[in-house]
Amino acid sequence: MENQKERVKCLIIGSGPAGYAAAIYASRAGLQPVMYQGLQPGGQLTITNDVENYPGYPSGINGPQMMEDFRQQAARFGTDIRYGIATSVDFSGKPHKVTIDEEKEIDADTVIIATGASAKWLGLESESRLNGSGVSACAVCDGFFYRGQDVAIVGAGDTACEEAHYLSNLCSKVYMIVRREEMRASTIMQNRVKNTPNIEILWNSVTEEILGEHGVEGARIKNAVTGETQDIKVSGFFVAIGHEPNSKIFQSYLEHDESGYLKTIPGTSKTNVDGVFACGDVQDNVYRQAVTAAGTGCMAALDAERYLASLEDH
Repeated sequence: MENQKERVKCLIIGSGPAGYAAAIYASRAGLQPVMYQGLQPGGQLTITNDVENYPGYPSGINGPQMMEDFRQQAARFGTDIRYGIATSVDFSGKPHKVTIDEEKEIDADTVIIATGASAKWLGLESESRLNGSGVSACAVCDGFFYRGQDVAIVGAGDTACEEAHYLSNLCSKVYMIVRREEMRASTIMQNRVKNTPNIEILWNSVTEEILGEHGVEGARIKNAVTGETQDIKVSGFFVAIGHEPNSKIFQSYLEHDESGYLKTIPGTSKTNVDGVFACGDVQDNVYRQAVTAAGTGCMAALDAERYLASLEDH
């Protein structure tokens, strides 16, 4: 079927801050970008209530509204924004082939990957119910809302330690819930949390339930060794057990690290395949902020524009 195949100059996969920033720059540069929004249009920010650390919003803004603003700005400059999920790719030749929803094939001169990363969760019913109402996967994003309050954080890696320490500067008390009797984190990070007086580490502990009806009021913690449970009183509950980049369909063609984050040439958004660029959390396992994602989205569009110009020169 003819309408099941299409040729585009610039294809953007994903629609968080990175994807929309790429779309704004690409459409203004005349690349006529086509964007497929993916499984979660707007990305992780659509499950974030309040965003107070993005420049230009002096009174703060809620995540879904911010992403709607980004979407409208991209659409205003002519980005063709569509619903759909990239289900497979073939980057072995030119043009690059991307299949949408397992049926429509797009042939693209350039591809910008902005598929983001997904936070790993504990899988509790109370966790998903209170997500955005006291439950968060980003202490740097949301810790500010719990100044002077007691909070809990789950995790045992460097990120969990870093976020626990960050929270300790804002909150009265931080409970750190660690599943085993040791942490995976580096020694220096472990020592930092152990030496912080308002962090209490609950060893050999798992979360049975997050307590509260409309907001977090506490957590029920079970000691895996003794079997005893205790309720702790907290108003914020942070999950720091890792993120998973949404990169599986690209991994057979693009270089990636052991966690699956796509590798880009330092200082650029270029992958190891000419004409394929990666931006945002799918290639950033360090910062994972909306503002840094948007910055790399801008880089990807500029890199794509220069790549297409170099093809024309030849």
